[in-house]
Amino acid sequence: MTAVLDAPKTGPVTVTPSPPRWVRPAVLGLLAATAALYLWNLTASGYGNGFYAAAVQAGTQSWKAWLFGSLDAGNVVTVDKPPAAMWVTVAFARLFGFSSFTVLAPQALMGVASVGVLYATVKRTSGPVAGLFAGAGLALTPVAALMFRFNNPDALLTLLLIVGAYCVVRSLEKASARWLAFAGVAIGFAFLTKMMQAFLVLPAFGLVYLIAAPTTLRKRILHLLGALGAMIVSAGWYIALVELWPASSRPYIGGSTNNSLLELALGYNGLSRILGNEGGGPGAGPGGNGNVGFGGSSGLGRMFGASFGTEVSWLLPAAIIGLIAGLWFTRRAPRTDRTRAALLLWGGWLLVTGLTFSLMSGIVHPYYAVALAPSIVAVVAISGRALWQGRRNMSARVVLASMVAVTAVWDFILLDRTTDWLPLLRWTLLVLGLLMSTFLAVGLPPVRKLVTAAAAATVLTLGLGTAAYAVETASVAHNGSIPTSGPTSSAMGPGGEREQSSSEVAALLASTTTKWAAATSGAQSAASLELASGKAVIGIGGWSGGDPAPTLDEFKQYVADGQIKYFVADDGRMGGRGSTEIADWVADNFSAKTVGNATVYTLIGS
Repeated sequence: MTAVLDAPKTGPVTVTPSPPRWVRPAVLGLLAATAALYLWNLTASGYGNGFYAAAVQAGTQSWKAWLFGSLDAGNVVTVDKPPAAMWVTVAFARLFGFSSFTVLAPQALMGVASVGVLYATVKRTSGPVAGLFAGAGLALTPVAALMFRFNNPDALLTLLLIVGAYCVVRSLEKASARWLAFAGVAIGFAFLTKMMQAFLVLPAFGLVYLIAAPTTLRKRILHLLGALGAMIVSAGWYIALVELWPASSRPYIGGSTNNSLLELALGYNGLSRILGNEGGGPGAGPGGNGNVGFGGSSGLGRMFGASFGTEVSWLLPAAIIGLIAGLWFTRRAPRTDRTRAALLLWGGWLLVTGLTFSLMSGIVHPYYAVALAPSIVAVVAISGRALWQGRRNMSARVVLASMVAVTAVWDFILLDRTTDWLPLLRWTLLVLGLLMSTFLAVGLPPVRKLVTAAAAATVLTLGLGTAAYAVETASVAHNGSIPTSGPTSSAMGPGGEREQSSSEVAALLASTTTKWAAATSGAQSAASLELASGKAVIGIGGWSGGDPAPTLDEFKQYVADGQIKYFVADDGRMGGRGSTEIADWVADNFSAKTVGNATVYTLIGS
C-alpha cells in the first residue's frame, strides 16, 4: 500500500539542486500577492486593538515600557501577555514613527514571512507544488487574512511556530541536533509571545523526531533533551529577568495574582484557559470574560461551528481525510519515511491544537485558530500531492475525490451561513466540486493537457471558497479586541465605538506636562485616552480593573507628588475593589467638571 503514495524508501530528504525554472517566479509571485493582500488599505482599521496599540505607544516613549510591555509610559501595569510581539512592533514604530501603519504593518510582514517559511518547509518534504499550495492556502485562510492585518500577538506566534516546524524538518534530514535546538529556540520565543499556547506543537515536534530521525534511539533522545534545554533558556531568561527585577521598580505583571510572570503563564494564561477557572486571575483578558460564548460551546464540533467554522475550517474535513489516508498508506514504510514524517509533524500539530481549542473550557476566541491554519493547509498539500501522484491506483483516486467532494459540500455549508453574500459562489463551488470528484474517482486519460486542467480545477475547488472569504475579510476594517473574519466589519473594545474618547478630553490631556496626564478605571478607557492624546494614562487595575495596580495608597502618593493631573471617570467601569476604592476617593476629595462627554476631576492645580 505504500506504493499508492509513491513514498520514498529512504529517510533523508534529497533537495533537488536545480528546481524547474517556473518555481522561483511562482514563489515570488505568491509572496508579492500575499504582501498586497495583507498591506492593502491597512490603516482602514485604525489602531486595530487599541489595548496593544497603547502599549506600543508607551514603548516608544519609555525603554522600560518597551522591555516589560507596559500599558503606559509611566510603567504602572503591563498588558496581560509577555511582550515579544510588542518588542517587534515597538522597534518598527521607533524606526518609522508611531502611527496606525507602523502598529499594523509588522503583523502583515510576519504574515508574508509565515507564507514563505511554510512554503519552504513543505517543499523540503513534498516538492514545490505542494509548498506553493500550502503557502497560498495559509495566505487565503480567512483567519490568517484577519490576524496578519491586526496587532494581536497571534501573528508572531504563528510565524514562530512555523519557523519551529521548518527547523524540525531540517533536523530530520541528517538527525541534526543543531537544527532541533533552533526549533527549541523558536518555541521559547513563541512562549514569550503567547505563553503556553506555544507548547501545543511540542508533542508533534517531539514525536516525529523520536520516530523518524535517521540515527540511534539514544541520540534521538539526547537531541530532544538538548532542544528542550534550548527552549527553556530562550524563554527562561526573560522570566528570570522579571522575577529578579525589584518589583518596586518595574510595572505590575498584568493578569497575574501575585505580580509574577511565571504565575501568569501557568495560571491565567495557562491551565485556566483550558480548565475554565479564570478565577485564578484577576479578570478576563482582552476580549475575554471567563466564558466560552465567543467561541461556541466546547466539544468536537467547535471548529466547525458558527464561531470558528468560517475562520479556519474550509479545508479541515479534507485535511482529516488526507491525514488518515496518508498514515494508513504509509504504515509499512521505513521508519524514516519522509512523507509519513511530514504527516506526523503537521497532523500532530493539527490534532493537538484542534482538540485543545475544541475542548478547552476557559477563554477562547475564534481568532486563536490562526495557529491551527498552517497545519491544516500543510496536511492537505502533502497528502493531496502524494495522492495525486498515486492516482493510477483506485484507492488513491477515491480518497482524493472524497477530499474534493467533502470540501465542496462543506464550503457550500459555510457560505450558506452568510446567505446574502455572493450566493452564486456556493452553488458554483458545489457543482464544480462534485464534477471534479467524479472525474477523479473514475480516472483521467493520460493526456497531459487534460491532466493539467483537472489539476487546476481540483485546486480551484479546494481553494475558491476560502480565498473569496479571505479577500472579503481583508477588504473591511477590523478593530477592537475580538476581531472576526468575513464580510462584516468588527469593532469591539479599545478602538471600537464604545471606547472612543472625545476630542475635548484628548486636547485637555495633551496639554499636560505631568508624568501621567490622567488616570481612569481599566485599561480599555486608558488605552483610548492614550491614543487620542499621545500621553501616558494610568489604567487602574489593568485590563478588567482587577489588578492591584496601583493600590489606593500608591495612587494617593502619585497625587501628592504631583504626578497625575486628571482623573477621568468611567461610568461603565468594571473591575475589582482597588479600582472602585480609588474612584470613590477621588469623588470624595476633588471637584468634577464635564469635558466633552466625560466627567473629569482635576487632581493638582486648578
